Amino acid sequence: MNKFIRRTSTQAQKGFTLIELMIVVAIIGILAAIALPAYKDYTVRAKVTELILAASSGKTQIAEYWQVNGAFPSAASLVLTPMATTYVASLGQSGGTITVQATTAETNISGKTITLTPTDAGNGVLTWTCGGTIATNYRPASCK
Repeated sequence: MNKFIRRTSTQAQKGFTLIELMIVVAIIGILAAIALPAYKDYTVRAKVTELILAASSGKTQIAEYWQVNGAFPSAASLVLTPMATTYVASLGQSGGTITVQATTAETNISGKTITLTPTDAGNGVLTWTCGGTIATNYRPASCK
């Protein structure tokens, strides 16, 4: 009788080989290299959305002023009240254009602005154009 036990074809391999583990680690590394920058962009976009929401709060006041007076308000005639948020440093308007400045809490948008500018579309309707100094890749789809 042979002292060595031969492996038969019916015995199953247990565990993973080193190459299989290396392939899995490489795939996870590639996915992480792609996913982490994309995740960072999405978090900055969420913060910019907060700026746009702060600016949107003044749209109704400006539209009402325009309907009543037939012109856009000057900076002194209509003062917008800023919302207390982490990412909004200031909120103001001049000639109907609403400007929101970001705080230093996020380095990618620190001190940059979002603007909402109204134009008369006729028949008592205002259309709003989004702009500002924040890069377009950080703006939500509604503000590209």
